[in-house]
Amino acid sequence: MKLSDLMAYNPITIQCHDNPDADAIASGYALYTYFREAGKDVRFIYSGRNTIQKPNLCLMLKHLNICPEYTERPEELVEDMQGHRLPGLLITVDCQYGAGNVTRIPAEHVAVIDHHQVEIAGMERSEINPELGSCSTLVWDMLRKEQYEIRDTDLGTALYYGLYSDTNQFSEIHNPLDMDMRDALPCEKSLIKLFRNSNLSLHELEIAGVALIRHIYNDDYHYAIIRAQPCDPNILGLISDFLLQVAEVYTCVVYNEWEEGFKFSVRSCIKEVQANELAAFLADGVGSGGGHHEKAGGFISKLRYEENYPTLHSEAFFSERLNDYFDNTKIIVAGEDEIDLSGMEPYVKKRIPLGYVRATDVLPAGTPITIRTLEGDVDMTVEPELIIMIGVKGEVYPSRKSNLEKNYDLTGESYRMTDWAVKPVYQPTVHNRRDGSVLHLADYAKICIANGETHIHARELTGRVKVFTTWDGEKYTLGRPGDFLAVRCDDRNDIYVVERDIFFKTYDKMRNQEEEGRCGDENS
Repeated sequence: MKLSDLMAYNPITIQCHDNPDADAIASGYALYTYFREAGKDVRFIYSGRNTIQKPNLCLMLKHLNICPEYTERPEELVEDMQGHRLPGLLITVDCQYGAGNVTRIPAEHVAVIDHHQVEIAGMERSEINPELGSCSTLVWDMLRKEQYEIRDTDLGTALYYGLYSDTNQFSEIHNPLDMDMRDALPCEKSLIKLFRNSNLSLHELEIAGVALIRHIYNDDYHYAIIRAQPCDPNILGLISDFLLQVAEVYTCVVYNEWEEGFKFSVRSCIKEVQANELAAFLADGVGSGGGHHEKAGGFISKLRYEENYPTLHSEAFFSERLNDYFDNTKIIVAGEDEIDLSGMEPYVKKRIPLGYVRATDVLPAGTPITIRTLEGDVDMTVEPELIIMIGVKGEVYPSRKSNLEKNYDLTGESYRMTDWAVKPVYQPTVHNRRDGSVLHLADYAKICIANGETHIHARELTGRVKVFTTWDGEKYTLGRPGDFLAVRCDDRNDIYVVERDIFFKTYDKMRNQEEEGRCGDENS
């Protein structure tokens, strides 16, 4: 669904969920501004038991000139109307029409814009993306696709704060669109500081104190779990940050229960556990999770939880998931761990076009850069030997000039996504960390084709594996069951993981003794 699809309706009413948070207010206000400037008769409302009372939200409304209407009795909006339905279009934002966290208002037509898991299926007009950290990001992206540029600092600050608050001060960001919005919006940072420092009430201080008294601790894996009372998600992060300062705690999960599910915060201070990866594991099949390597979080849908774990208490759920995570994950450190090749088979890289970028063609040597991909941000420094490869799914990984020249034929042709490569959901970008400029990686990419000299041994994974490569000894690559563990035949220290679908697109099994003998010779 596009915003231009909704221009046929008038009037338009935009409704936040009850007891709206900063994200609901910001995304609703952005839609209100867009349709108002388009000449529509538009209202911005919310309902529920209480008006907005949290100090940070009151400051947000005051300083950013946002005035949502509160309706205590939403039936009053429709009782005098023909058919007792709201005329025109009702848009629920940061929530889904008919869900438990938003007062239902009968309407002629309904649209849904939300970033949570789908709760109400079958909506004719909806734009829902649970991969995003905030509904503000979704609305910003929809505005951008309509060529609507946000120049107003108040609106930019509102959307920025919506993402900031919904991702626990950006610690739970994992989608590149969230990062792009954060970097692009005009924003008054002094106001963000003001809102942030007005975020904790005396009642929430009490919630944090009570939560810290009671915890579950696992001595084998040094993790702790705390269940808190319902509170602002940022309070979960505050409790997590404090808990991680305990000497015996290396990893922690703090969560609470809401009407629609469980919100949780994850922290880690060891490189063997990336908080974003653990958050995704905890929410797998029942919600969504992500963030940074040290700080992350997620949400578990109560509907999905009760379908899958109807008799399991929430504390038992988190304990069992964490034990499963630690019990059934193997760690491999390239350069230290020897891989047994006896259970692996030889493969050769297919002669298919891939993309490559000489880093010095993008920026001068010595420039610190961040490559932003759907899989996350990768920090590098431009150097003459650095080659950035683009795989068949748009995945990005580093290589060296010597490896490129040895194993690939360089065509010199410009690289573009064609029928031999899946167009990625997000096009990788290069961010110059010195001046903030943003460049598209594909604009500098050329085509290379494997020359048949890349030989590996590989085996399919039956369990979870974390591989610390020779490229990065601080951040691991995760392999899941079905993916492949690979070792280069000419370098036993070059160990890496290849996703299952990428593996079969890029490697062929060796089928004759001569090829297998070559791979064996390289190992001798």
